[in-house]
Amino acid sequence: MHSIEKVVIVGAGALGAFYASRFISSGKFSVAVAAEGHRAETLRREGVQVNGERFRVDVVTPCRGPADLVIVALKDDQLADAMPLIRSQIGPETAVLSVMNGLASEEEIATGCSNSQTLYCVAVGIDAVRDKGQVTVTNAGRLIFGRAHNEGEDPLVGKVQNALDDADLPWETPTDMLRMLWWKFMVNVGINQASAILRAPYGVFQQSASARAVVDTLMQEVITLAQAKGINLTEEDLLAWPPVLNSLSPIGKTSMLQDVEAGRRTEVDMFAGEVVRLGEKYGIPVPVNQMMLNLLHALEGR
Repeated sequence: MHSIEKVVIVGAGALGAFYASRFISSGKFSVAVAAEGHRAETLRREGVQVNGERFRVDVVTPCRGPADLVIVALKDDQLADAMPLIRSQIGPETAVLSVMNGLASEEEIATGCSNSQTLYCVAVGIDAVRDKGQVTVTNAGRLIFGRAHNEGEDPLVGKVQNALDDADLPWETPTDMLRMLWWKFMVNVGINQASAILRAPYGVFQQSASARAVVDTLMQEVITLAQAKGINLTEEDLLAWPPVLNSLSPIGKTSMLQDVEAGRRTEVDMFAGEVVRLGEKYGIPVPVNQMMLNLLHALEGR
């Protein structure tokens, strides 16, 4: 299995732009952003701007491919429409990482791209903020990725690890990746939604016990559901979040807070909405996430 040379980013928002900049800066990869229409023209003209530096990017359309590595960095409601574009970049040996929020994007991509080598992935600890086309990142965090279960060497996982090393992107491949997927979901359900309702950057949660209590209550409902589903998520996993929170820029903002401030549709259906659906499935009350779902829908409607 040859090493990764060609990298394609699908979704040039805050995360996508940052990862594109890291692969470009390494000088070791052919890097492109997959886009169509007006967005493609804008990217060709303006590139991406990360931490004050402009990066020119090649823009590919559905007629080109396959890539060695595809990173999908879309919003949940963009994935279905982007599937033909993603599919066009994938060949039998293409590794696919989705840094999208939620629990379902990997399976949706694997279903929509039957020949893909889709790995599970979560981005943890990154504080990327996009404002008027400018992306600011003070903490790159790390990419946690791999198969559902990782024991021993895996050629595909290994070549992605090597590529991330070359791009100076910290990574981790845990034995139980499904548990980490649920851990990140738990964190997002907590901090994304609480920050959106409180209109609060990370610094508020670093300083306020009351704000952290809101996050913890939302997370606790996810732990109860995970255990019902057979995922090894426990109360101790709440303790792994504060060190990550404290590593983030105090003025940094979650993606959901950025969406609320910009008047965009949020991913609440993927967070509280999914918790409510799972609660109904397993007969487990989730009143705090139900309230969050109502509040954020009300904000979107307003």
